[in-house]
Amino acid sequence: MKDMIKEINQFRDERGWGGNHDARSLAISISLEASELLECFQWRSAEEAIAHDKQAIVDEMADVFIYLLQFSDVIGEDLLVAAREKMKKNAIKYPIPSKSV
Repeated sequence: MKDMIKEINQFRDERGWGGNHDARSLAISISLEASELLECFQWRSAEEAIAHDKQAIVDEMADVFIYLLQFSDVIGEDLLVAAREKMKKNAIKYPIPSKSV
């Protein structure tokens, strides 16, 4: 993951985009890219959207991921650690339902 962040940051820095990549701007960009991902599904079933526009979906998904990695780097948090911690919280909040006998 660290290598990917380094590669993303190098790409950003080579283009002089670093000044636009503060936490606020990245949070906005995550939301915008997630909306673009959602747009791929507008007026279609999931199956139709994937069949018709899979590459666009994959591209938007990657954009969200890239911005999330940049955001995690800017705020100094490991995204994988954060996801694992959140899953632990979710397991407590949403326990496995007990089976009726």
